[in-house]
Amino acid sequence: MINVPPVDSLIAKLDENGGHVSRYALCVVVAKRARQLIEQNSVNNPRENPHRLKEIALACEEIEEGKIKAVKD
Repeated sequence: MINVPPVDSLIAKLDENGGHVSRYALCVVVAKRARQLIEQNSVNNPRENPHRLKEIALACEEIEEGKIKAVKD
């Protein structure tokens, strides 16, 4: 379970665009971004993680900072 940043805070950040974002949608956004980070790390340098954070934690931090937005297809 994610404690920092709080799940409700992450949902609120994704919800700023006006649409309702559920916990499921949050999970999808975080998972997609985490997969992107894993792929980038495996291509660039497979053994070194410059942030020393798990990819899921890094994705959550990016959402909290406003770097990632939820877009409905």
